[in-house]
Amino acid sequence: MRAKGIVWDLDGTLLDTLCDLTTSVNAALAACGMPPRTQEEVRRFVGNGAVKLMERAVPAGTDAAPEAAALAAFRAHYAVHANDATKPYPGIPALLSRLAAAGVRMAIVSNKPDFAVRSLAETYFATLMTAAVGAREGVPTKPAPDLVLAAIREMGLTPADCVYVGDSEVDVATAAAAGMRGIAVTWGFRTPDTLRAAGASTLCADVSALEAAL
Repeated sequence: MRAKGIVWDLDGTLLDTLCDLTTSVNAALAACGMPPRTQEEVRRFVGNGAVKLMERAVPAGTDAAPEAAALAAFRAHYAVHANDATKPYPGIPALLSRLAAAGVRMAIVSNKPDFAVRSLAETYFATLMTAAVGAREGVPTKPAPDLVLAAIREMGLTPADCVYVGDSEVDVATAAAAGMRGIAVTWGFRTPDTLRAAGASTLCADVSALEAAL
């Protein structure tokens, strides 16, 4: 394994969170008297954090106040239900254990709310990650490299030492912005065509391919 460190995206890469995200989006929309979204719509909406998720989920032309109310309702619901149906993708826990045993340092960087990232990381990957960070007030989210570079510093490495692994066009852009080698997985929230169009050069369809690419 060539990488000394790996920065992982969370949703669509390590964990299948789509069901819980859809449930919380629709609970928030219902609380605000707005129509629901399908799971496939929510799949397209995720990737840029909770603010953008709900901005995309509310009906077009929604005013700022009801949009803010929907965002607050989403955050409140997801704080309680972030792990109702969420689960690791097949093969991910075993892969992470092998990487850790080989001395690879790892971190999670996500655009989802920081409280949810920390909680899910503790539940599923507690002994495996050096850092797990999500969206924080006043810090630019991905594709800005700020959170990723902070995680790399916490691992005691440099971008040249690390690989970034994600499942969306946001992740492709993040790797480039951070000056890192990027790997895109195709089992998550975006199609291979979308990832290629975003500039992904290394695509992995399963965990075996990903392990070989690392």
